[in-house]
Amino acid sequence: MNTMTTDFDTDVLIVGTGPTGAAAALALATYGIRVHSVTRWNWLANTPRAHITNQRTVEVLRDLGVEAEATKYATPWELMGDTLFTTSLAGDEIARVRTWGTGDDRIGDYIKGSPCPLLDIPQLYMEPVLLKNAAERGASFSFNTEYLSHSQDDTGVMVNLQDRLSGREYAVRARYLIGADGARSQIVEELGLQLDGHLARAATAYVLFHADLRRYVEHRPSILHWIMTPSANFGEIGMGLLRAIRPWNTWIAGWGYDMADGEPDFDEAGVKAKIRSLVGDPDLEIDIEATSTWHVNQACATTYSSGRVFCGGDAVHRHPPSSGLGSNTSIQDAFNLAWKLAFVIRGHAEESLLDSYSLERVPVGQQVVARANQSRIDYGPLNECFRTTGEADPVAAGLAKLRDPSPAGVEVREALREAVQLKNYEFNAQGVELNQRYHSGAVIADPGAGEEQWLRDKQLYLQATTRPGAKIPHTWLVDADGQRVSTLDVTGKGRFSLVTGLAGRAWVHAAQKLDLPFLRTVVVGAKGTEDPYCSWAQIREIHEAGALLVRPDGYIAWRQSTATWDDDEAVRQLQGALSVILGKNY
Repeated sequence: MNTMTTDFDTDVLIVGTGPTGAAAALALATYGIRVHSVTRWNWLANTPRAHITNQRTVEVLRDLGVEAEATKYATPWELMGDTLFTTSLAGDEIARVRTWGTGDDRIGDYIKGSPCPLLDIPQLYMEPVLLKNAAERGASFSFNTEYLSHSQDDTGVMVNLQDRLSGREYAVRARYLIGADGARSQIVEELGLQLDGHLARAATAYVLFHADLRRYVEHRPSILHWIMTPSANFGEIGMGLLRAIRPWNTWIAGWGYDMADGEPDFDEAGVKAKIRSLVGDPDLEIDIEATSTWHVNQACATTYSSGRVFCGGDAVHRHPPSSGLGSNTSIQDAFNLAWKLAFVIRGHAEESLLDSYSLERVPVGQQVVARANQSRIDYGPLNECFRTTGEADPVAAGLAKLRDPSPAGVEVREALREAVQLKNYEFNAQGVELNQRYHSGAVIADPGAGEEQWLRDKQLYLQATTRPGAKIPHTWLVDADGQRVSTLDVTGKGRFSLVTGLAGRAWVHAAQKLDLPFLRTVVVGAKGTEDPYCSWAQIREIHEAGALLVRPDGYIAWRQSTATWDDDEAVRQLQGALSVILGKNY
């Protein structure tokens, strides 16, 4: 095939069907773009892997119309519950942390910040939802298909593939290539994308098993249980883990191991003894399904693309699962990239729009890599409160240390309180999950706003704002049937939204005059988007006759804070903003 031809087998070819690849396929297919995905595997994820699904990712699922379906396969928010630190599942507790925003002191923040709850959706259930809906909307998939190499020119990318069943090699030509090929990304290596940080600095053993543990957890539901026992105190965290996959019968047990000693011994008798020790039940019936290992990485690419090839997910940000940021960041990478590719392919934007992908997502990747690794280190103070040295029974000695009524015991318990509070930065960090601010050519700063001032801890607390580069704040409006709808529900869906108030008639007329297929007008206060709670008026930060230009991914691209009454002036301002953001004259 001539590599300079303008004939394409597909618009976008995606290598990988994990959270990044499957979400990109779903979004692109939803936007009407031809997309084909390949994976070397026979099917999707066969182990639980990532599971925490934060509010922003559920918002993405909501925008793409699959939130309800994904929720069917999730452990619901209320069962994600208290994270336990205990001597064993059946033994003495050391501490509990109200996690994932479920605590009395935080749940209001989470409900106020988003129309979506957190969910626990293990990856082996999430991926089929994304892929099935992508296929129903026109995406195509090839399993057992090995990516070999690619070459690109000014108009497209030639991708060389191999059918692993037949051995046949063939080429597919696409306008763009997405490398979603995971933490050992061949595409990242071929592009020469720089990774800052280091890989495989620690290791963890995982065992997927089935056991009925209801009697230990049903009265205190939680998906994460940290076991502070001498048999699992190796490694950076220094605790064993029992993670609920399906309440309360399917679990993962995890513990650190020393890579210098080689791979861990997964002898069945030894593994069962380890699990029984973590549970605290020597007679527990256990069915082991699978064993695996993974390495703790701390690395992020300094750019996510080269030419017509874009990478996302674990390929470009590699970190441990602490803080539950992995698949969330991966799906959000895909959501950020997909609408931009769609706009360029459809001719709504110039290719310069694609430069904003790395500019916006690299800082997010750097943030989550740092946060996830810091969260592991932050277990240290908890361990220090409990651990003793030189004791015949370290568990009993540790409990005695915590329960000591002397002044020394008071100090230990105060240290424990501070150590538990520190874990809020892992388990109640709504700000880490929702406070992203984008700075790129796809965002026009508000020159009158000045530098943003953070009123509370930006990692713990969401600061909702209509500043360009931030996500449009959530609040409830009321539709024509009297039903509540979020501000997120009346924006997004693959289109730009011009949001104004009843006084913003000039903006309505401007949008009508431009008559662009990718632009909708949202008049808050009008029938269908009424504001009877007056809550939008409280948080919009602009005049009722001002305007917000909200991108398809829900982020604010531009705002006019003061009133605009003149139709021609509104046209001029709107044209100018769209031209800057999309790189072509409107």
